[in-house]
Amino acid sequence: MSQEQLIVCAVDGSEAAEVAVAWAANTANKRDCPLQLVSSYSMPQFLYAEGMIPPQELFDDLQAETMEKINAAKEVALKVAPDIKIGHTVAEGSPIDMLLEMAEEATMIVMGSRGLGGLSGMVMGSVSAAVVSHACCPVVVVREDNQLTTDNKYGPVVVGVDGSEVSEKATRYAFEEAHARGAKLKAVHTWMDMQVQASLAGLAAAQQQWETVEEEQQELLSERLAGYCEEFPDVEVEKIITRDRPVRALADAAEGAQLLVVGSHGRGGFRGMLLGSTSRALLQSAPCPMMVVRPDCKD
Repeated sequence: MSQEQLIVCAVDGSEAAEVAVAWAANTANKRDCPLQLVSSYSMPQFLYAEGMIPPQELFDDLQAETMEKINAAKEVALKVAPDIKIGHTVAEGSPIDMLLEMAEEATMIVMGSRGLGGLSGMVMGSVSAAVVSHACCPVVVVREDNQLTTDNKYGPVVVGVDGSEVSEKATRYAFEEAHARGAKLKAVHTWMDMQVQASLAGLAAAQQQWETVEEEQQELLSERLAGYCEEFPDVEVEKIITRDRPVRALADAAEGAQLLVVGSHGRGGFRGMLLGSTSRALLQSAPCPMMVVRPDCKD
């Protein structure tokens, strides 16, 4: 994280982006840091042949249209948090380049999603993949149906813990978010079922083995959280050990939550608890905004 905190939120005029702005404003207020609303525009390629220079009036119109989206987003943010400081950035060109560059200094980037696989407007398709997979800071995806309500506004923060290095990083961010929000933290760890023999004796023995493994996993999870619990003594922690599938376990724990935090390993593929389809399923179906934490850029 950068020394000076800054929440960056992508704006494109869609309803999904409006929901993301509301969440980002609430987060900036709780973290007591500025909110930067960002948007970009580009000249439609079909209007002019290669080598032709579009008139300045067209650039002015595009800038004005983009600023209208920024101003509308600012109104949404101030309704949620009237006292926060709000800035804006409007740039011509690729939204990927703009967001990835801003990620080098931002505390987090917040983007809106329609929830059916495509992220809205300026963060659609390849843009979302590039930002989530390559940003140097955590990226929070807020779906259009992740409305900020009086109930989830004070809900818990949920984090998936799988023992990997990036999971450690995600756990720190989760504790920091819970601390800033005065929220409870739910730490979720899943483990694979052992094969069960068909006989009743086999079932009984397997159940005993499960109980032993569950105790071991509980101790392991406690060890992984111990340092953070000491660093953030004000954060109430609930430890959830389950044999359930990761998607279902995390989605269930995230009901009514403010935020779900997961670690992403490498270039878009999730490690441990979050392999491939699991990550995609959570991005589309998690009942709350989801923060994706990647390894350090140098990794």
